[in-house]
Parts: sequence; structure tokens; C-alpha cells
Amino acid sequence: MLSKILKFLLGIGPGIFAIGYTIGTGSVTSMIVAGSRFGMQLLWVLFLSCVFSWVMMEAYGRYYLVTGETALFSFKKRLKFGGPIGILIIAGITFGQWNSLIGILGISSNAIFETIAMFFPAIKGSEYWWVLGIAVFIISTMYIVLLKGKYSFFEKILILFVSLMGLSFLLSFFVVLPPMDDVMLGMIPSIPQVEGGKMLVAAFVGTTMASATFLSRPLFIQGKKWTKENLKDQQTDAMWAAILIFLISGAIMAVAMGAFYEKGQVVTRVLDMVVTLEPIAGKFAIAIFFLGTLAAGLSSIFPILMIAPLLLADFSKGELDLESKQFKVMTGIACLIGLTVPIFGVNPINAQILTQVFNVFILPVVIICMLILINRESLMGEHKAGIALNLGMLSALIFACIISVNGVMAIIESFN
Repeated sequence: MLSKILKFLLGIGPGIFAIGYTIGTGSVTSMIVAGSRFGMQLLWVLFLSCVFSWVMMEAYGRYYLVTGETALFSFKKRLKFGGPIGILIIAGITFGQWNSLIGILGISSNAIFETIAMFFPAIKGSEYWWVLGIAVFIISTMYIVLLKGKYSFFEKILILFVSLMGLSFLLSFFVVLPPMDDVMLGMIPSIPQVEGGKMLVAAFVGTTMASATFLSRPLFIQGKKWTKENLKDQQTDAMWAAILIFLISGAIMAVAMGAFYEKGQVVTRVLDMVVTLEPIAGKFAIAIFFLGTLAAGLSSIFPILMIAPLLLADFSKGELDLESKQFKVMTGIACLIGLTVPIFGVNPINAQILTQVFNVFILPVVIICMLILINRESLMGEHKAGIALNLGMLSALIFACIISVNGVMAIIESFN
């Protein structure tokens, strides 16, 4: 049984990176805060985000396998003003992903500290140094692993993290098992008309429809050594990645609804997230949920550290670069930036939700560029986008534009 599961996960290798980028502690935070405040009301946003993510992963994957060109390199080479557009995309995604890293590392280190403090209360009172020490240990370990510089090794690490995360959160769902009628009501479109409602909608999309996922997909397919003969494998990979993202994220939201929403409680601290299941199943359930939260954080830190040098290498030469000096220096810089929350001691939950919102602003540009290229018959031949893919991408573009406007309104409201 375990060998079959491992074979399945290895078969969706590039999709593992998509899940890693998408479901981190930013996603966990957004899902739990939403579930605790609004039940399953935003499930429809998650569903649409996953459907459109599937569409965009299929488009970017198909384009690479047919043309042999990575995304940013192709933008620069084949689009008018493609160079400046590529630089804008790199800057926007790097800013959003590095901001996400700041919140992710803060939440992960706080979660570890507060879980340890439940069993060893004597360490209370020295939170700052413990949290900072844990954060330094996590980020240093990740950096050492990245110096290995091998795609296959990174893929195996992510399979471990994603498997732990998925099993933990799905098991937590069956422990709580909220009423399915309440879950399905979340598929009816509505936006909570309360303070922070718009922010959460934008955060949902920012963490699920991640531009970094689509742009990096050709690079990871290149690392997997797939060719045009693997077009069907690529389609299956994109589909399963989207399905798993929806199931895992939806399970997190449902757990929060069952543990918090019914009791009228709202998440305000990392500890609230870690002890979600304590009233239902005691410390064993805390351990399960904590394991999932930690795995989500680690599975996101890993690819986020890589994103800036990967995009730069894509833009300059269209290759997956995991061993150059540029890769090592830029991942090191990202590690230092990630320590911002632990060093300054800000609330990591508030920081994480806000940073997810920034991820939506570059998304329309990323969709438009691929929409143009994948419809060029001179490039794609018989594999150019058909009616279904074009409708999917146009719908994704409209959705992304609406959410971007919603995100601007949410940020303006947060400062008023």
C-alpha cells in the first residue's frame, strides 16, 4: 500500500512542487481564520481558485513540453515589451513570496515553541529567544539542504513534507467530521460583509492561485526530464495537484469550523491554531494537527527560498539552475529576510494574511502572457489552446482581475 502511494506521488513530481508552493502556513492560516470566523462560507473561493490553478498549470506545462521554452525566457523572446514585463513579474513574485516566507517562518517557529511550552511550561517568559533560535535552526537546515542542488533530492524532500501534511489534515478532518450539509453550503458564492472579509478572500486566492506555481512549472518539468511524449502525464499531474490542494485546504477549513466556529471562537494566536483539536481528542489530536502545520510550513519554505534565483535563471537563459553561485547567494539572502518576524517579534498571523494578498496583483499579467503565447499556431501547432482551455484561461483572468480589485480595497480598508 505504501509503495503504491509513493509511486503515485513520484508520478506527479512537478505537482508536488505546486502543492508545496500553494499549501504553506499562509494557506493554513487563511483557511483556519476563515473557518473559525465564517464556517465554510468561502469554500467556493477555494474551489474556483483550484479550478483556475489547474487550468494555468495545464497551460504552462503544455507550452513548455511543446516548445521546449520556459516561461519568462519565452516572454522576453516572443512578446513585445517582454523584457520589462519579465522584470516586473520577477520583482512582483519575489516580493510576494519573500513576504510570505517572513510569515511562514514566524508561524512555524511560534507553533513549535508554543507546543513545546504546553509540555514544558517553565520556558514561558523567554518566548523571544526560543522562537528566534527555532527559526534560525529551521532556516539554516533548509539552506544546507538547498546547497545539495539536485532536483530529484528536492522532490523526495517535498514528497515527505506534503505526505505528512496531507495525512495529518485529512485525519484531523475525520476526527472532527463536521456536518456535510454545512460544508456544501460553502459552495454558494458570498463574501462575508464584515471587517476583514475582503482581505480573506484576496488571501485565499493569493495563496491558492500562486503565480510562482505557474511560472516555475516549466522549470520543474524540465528537472523531471519530461518531453513532448509526456503531455498526458503533465495533464494528469496538473489535475491531481489541483485536486489535492482543494481537498487538503478544504479539510483545514472544515476542522476550524468544527472546532471554533460552532463555539463562536476566533483564531488570534498561533497557539489557537495548534490546539484546535484539543477539546475533541486531547493532546494526540494536537500532535496530529501540529505535524500537519509544521509540514505545511516546511514544504513552503523550501520552494520559496528557491523562487528568485529560479526566475532569474529562467529569464536569462531558460534553464533550471540549482547549483550556481547566484542560486546559493540569493537563497541565502532569502533566508535572512525570512527571519524578519522572529527578530522583530510581530504577530505572525496578521503578517501572513496581509502578505498573501500581495500575491494576487501580478496574477493577471501572468495569465495574459501565457494566453497570448499558447494561442500562437506557429509555436504550438496542433497543441495550441482549444475552446475549453481558452475559456478556462479567460475565466481565470476575469476572476484574477476581480480579486485584485478586491485586494486593493481590502488593503485600503486595513489602513483606514
